[in-house]
Amino acid sequence: MPKPLALVTGASGYVGGRLVPHLLMKGYRVRCLSRDPSKLSLDPWASDVEIVKGDVMEPESLNLALAGCDYAYYLVHSMGAAADFGSADRIAANNFREAADGAGLKRVVYLGGLGHPERERLSKHLASRQEVGHLLAEGRTDVTELRAAVIIGSGSVSFEMLRYLTEVLPVMTTPKWVRTLCQPVAIRDVLAALIAALEDEAGSRILELGGPDVVTYEQMMRGYAAEAGLRNRIIIPVPVLSPGLSSRWIGLVTPLPVGVARPLVDSLKNEVIVRGEAAFDRFGLVALGYRESVRLALEHTTRFAVETRWSDATNHPASPLPTDPEWAGGSRFEDRRVVMTGAAPADLYWGFSRVGGDFGYYGLGWAWHLRGFIDSLFGGVGLRRGRRHPEDLRPGEALDFWRVSHLEPGRELVLHAEMKLPGEAWLSWRADPTENGTKLTQTATFVPRGLLGRAYWYSLVPFHAVIFGAMAQRIAAAAAKRRP
Repeated sequence: MPKPLALVTGASGYVGGRLVPHLLMKGYRVRCLSRDPSKLSLDPWASDVEIVKGDVMEPESLNLALAGCDYAYYLVHSMGAAADFGSADRIAANNFREAADGAGLKRVVYLGGLGHPERERLSKHLASRQEVGHLLAEGRTDVTELRAAVIIGSGSVSFEMLRYLTEVLPVMTTPKWVRTLCQPVAIRDVLAALIAALEDEAGSRILELGGPDVVTYEQMMRGYAAEAGLRNRIIIPVPVLSPGLSSRWIGLVTPLPVGVARPLVDSLKNEVIVRGEAAFDRFGLVALGYRESVRLALEHTTRFAVETRWSDATNHPASPLPTDPEWAGGSRFEDRRVVMTGAAPADLYWGFSRVGGDFGYYGLGWAWHLRGFIDSLFGGVGLRRGRRHPEDLRPGEALDFWRVSHLEPGRELVLHAEMKLPGEAWLSWRADPTENGTKLTQTATFVPRGLLGRAYWYSLVPFHAVIFGAMAQRIAAAAAKRRP
């Protein structure tokens, strides 16, 4: 008898990317739904799963993806991708419910957000997450909705916000939400509950996910500082910081762009503690305490063992390339540098694939940090996203204010800019073997938007010779020294 087949939506996301290998270890067959299958191609488990192209906004692709499945995980949402993410999530949930009923699934497991609308008005973000759960449960398929509190794990959006706020600011003037109660839960325990929920024999139900500790956000920050070996933080709550100001401040000092920070900040005013049926009690699981969760997350971060990050999940289709038809016919500016070297293509690839993060961009670090700071001031992502690993890259993942648009290991890397720009920009490298060695081609491409875009490009031309010329030469030099 074949093993049960489970569909995982959001497999390129933070939770989904970690869930897949656990399902495989439990003996399930796994099918992953992705709008851009190439983003999963370099995951260590890619050869062990079936990857299908599809979109929760497209009913036909959902019908194909769910055909033959026994179970499905619904791990997608539109926050940060759509201005009206509530409407987009509503459409997606309705599509998935109808497709699940048509496929005859045994169960859908949905990871939502904790909150109690009967006690207080929920933020737009939390209300949308709970609405999705209600919509999924209106069908014939049994749905287990797991409502999670703040998830603590290396690379999680909550952990990264907590980490940067605490590390960057020894003295914090904060809104009143720092005294809101929450029940943080370790990503390890969230994954255990997601797997246990798959074959729960009960009908549709809502289970709440929270760790054993009920704390305020202020206590969480102090606990993080203690685990990270930092001095005790001075935290001064004030009533005058609006959600808008708070989200812009968080966008400036953490990796979270304002579009993501704002709905999260709005949600921080809601208590997220377990008041209904507890998932861990239901499944007989013992959850980690908050400090231990932070300790494990820090260990993974310092060992570069971060499997997935919130910033690597993108709600957009395949990242665009400068050769795509929509860019190929318009105005396009390029700064191209070609360097001949005796280094092997693999060593050149090593040289340019480690850019960003703590390593930087082969000199002029102050200029790159200034550009990142300016981007943060205008609500962009800045440089604080860093990179998941100092050398390893995967398609679709974030790297500072770039996203890996195309990757050919050993030969080529294309980064697409996600900074605030009056146009679209890419930075790419390619290593081509020749009769006399290897040719390194480095190209900065910009497609301007209107007059402002053209003015932006021409204003930077004097700096390109210094920044990009030196970069290409230093990449070639580093590659040549790697293996003389």
